[in-house]
Amino acid sequence: MFVMTVHKIKASALRLFSQNSYDAVPLSEIAKEVGIKTPSLYAHFKSKEELFLAVYDDCLAEHASRVRQLTEKLTGLDTEQKLRTILHDVCRTYLLSEEYSTFLKRTMLFPPNSLQEVLRDRFAASEEQLTRLLQKVFEEGMVSGVLRRERSEDLIASFYCLLDGSFLQQFYYRPDDWEHRLTAVWGIYWKGISEDRTS
Repeated sequence: MFVMTVHKIKASALRLFSQNSYDAVPLSEIAKEVGIKTPSLYAHFKSKEELFLAVYDDCLAEHASRVRQLTEKLTGLDTEQKLRTILHDVCRTYLLSEEYSTFLKRTMLFPPNSLQEVLRDRFAASEEQLTRLLQKVFEEGMVSGVLRRERSEDLIASFYCLLDGSFLQQFYYRPDDWEHRLTAVWGIYWKGISEDRTS
C-alpha cells in the first residue's frame, strides 16, 4: 500500500509539474488528485521540494535506461550511422516518454530558483552515460580515419550544441519542416567533422 501510494503521488506530481510551473502546483492539489489529505503526503515526502526532486530523479533514471537501449541499437553501424542515430533518437524526446520529456523541458528552461544548482548538477551527472557513449564513437571514428583529428571534448560539445538546438527546433516548426531541417543540418555537420579524403 505504501509503495502504491508513493507511485500515485509521483505520477500525479509529474502530470501537474509538466503542465504548470513548480510554484503554481500546491501540495494540496497533488494530494487531492491522489485522494488523500495534504498532511498524509508528509508521510511519504518531507516537502514539495523533495517530491519534485524524486520526480526529477525518476525522469533521469528513465533517460539512463534508454541510453543503454540506444547503445545496443548502435551495434554494427558505422560512425556516421551511429552519430546520426544518436542525434535522431535523442533529440526527438531526449529518450523520454512524452510526459517526462515535457517535464524535463519545463524544468530545465524554467527551473525553481531554489533548486537551480541542484537540478543542473544532477542533470550533468546523468548525461555522463551519453557522454561516454559519444566519446567512444568519436574516438573510434578518429582512429579509423573517418573523422578529423580533434579533441574528443570539443567534438562532444559540438554534438550537444547540435542536439540541443535540434531538440528545441521541433517546438517551433511542423514535423515535416523539422525533419527537413534536421537532415540538412546533419549533412553540413558531418562534412565539418569528417576527414576530407579528396586531398
